[in-house]
Amino acid sequence: MLSFITSLLPTSYFLPGWLTLDINPLDGLLQGLIGACGISVLCSLMRVHLFLEESWSDRNDKDTSNHRTPSHQRRTNTGLTGMLQFFFVTGMLAVVGSRVASLVVLEFCLRAVSGWVTAGPESRKFLQQLLVQSQFSLGCALTCSLHFLHEGASQRWLCLLLAAALSWLLARQATLLLHHVMALYKLHSSQRYCGICISLLTSGRCLLPTLCRTMIITFSVAVVAAISIINQHFLSAAEALRFWTPLTICYTLLVVYMQEEQHRLPSSQAVLNTVVVRLGGLMVLMLTVGRWTDVLHILMCFLGEASCLIPTMDLLDVTSSQVSESPWKQHTGPKALSVHRDPKTGAEYQCVH
Repeated sequence: MLSFITSLLPTSYFLPGWLTLDINPLDGLLQGLIGACGISVLCSLMRVHLFLEESWSDRNDKDTSNHRTPSHQRRTNTGLTGMLQFFFVTGMLAVVGSRVASLVVLEFCLRAVSGWVTAGPESRKFLQQLLVQSQFSLGCALTCSLHFLHEGASQRWLCLLLAAALSWLLARQATLLLHHVMALYKLHSSQRYCGICISLLTSGRCLLPTLCRTMIITFSVAVVAAISIINQHFLSAAEALRFWTPLTICYTLLVVYMQEEQHRLPSSQAVLNTVVVRLGGLMVLMLTVGRWTDVLHILMCFLGEASCLIPTMDLLDVTSSQVSESPWKQHTGPKALSVHRDPKTGAEYQCVH
């Protein structure tokens, strides 16, 4: 019934073929909503993780903890601005086609793997920055995975509606957790009478590895879906090779260039330059071997990336200013002192255990 109603909409009479959507507008809206919920969950959990790291590190520096306010606490409000940003990202993910979303996913995976190989001793810092930068790519990964998994389903919109409801509930719970931790974690962790805060106090170090494992699984599924979606647009292996060869070469060179830029520039400026360079390179490639609808969708990706990164620049600043030593490696109990005597000189000295 729903497909019959949407088939009567006169979009094909007024819009050219390259401006029409790849899928049903309702399906695209539900996919965009799921992707935006995934981005919201990622941002909330990253803020919780960084807040826990700062609060635990402040325990070793009580002289400055009373005078310093973590920078990422100032942007945790989810009022009208947050809702507008959420629905704007939903609209961008709903309109961006599966082909361009697949290219964004493949580009992000190539960048993540190359960055992880060259990160070296700063791998933890790189992971935190990569999680913040992966917001719009995560939304594209969810949308193209859903497009691939539900392709050809007779009641596709019902499955997407159920997934959207569950995603909304999960995003809401993550937001409530963030507000609870920001407001009451220091009090509850010291008094030890809140189950949520006690769980974060004892097992908070597992939050970042859990996020990394979840992202690896999500993007692994998205890579398979992206390759399948892109290959559907080619009629022969020669045409597919003509597309994949310049894409691989261009993005390999871009990744090397961006890695050098990130070491030279401040974190926030390097991220913005990276977005412009990689999406600009993707647009040049689409002008060569793509279609006009791909160029339009890449322009929308610029807006989507900006709407995700600009509100979270404080997270990038926090991750770039952290020291290399992990703040989780702390002594949980009091330090023991022992007195030793030098057998040659007879002098006594103390050792801390």
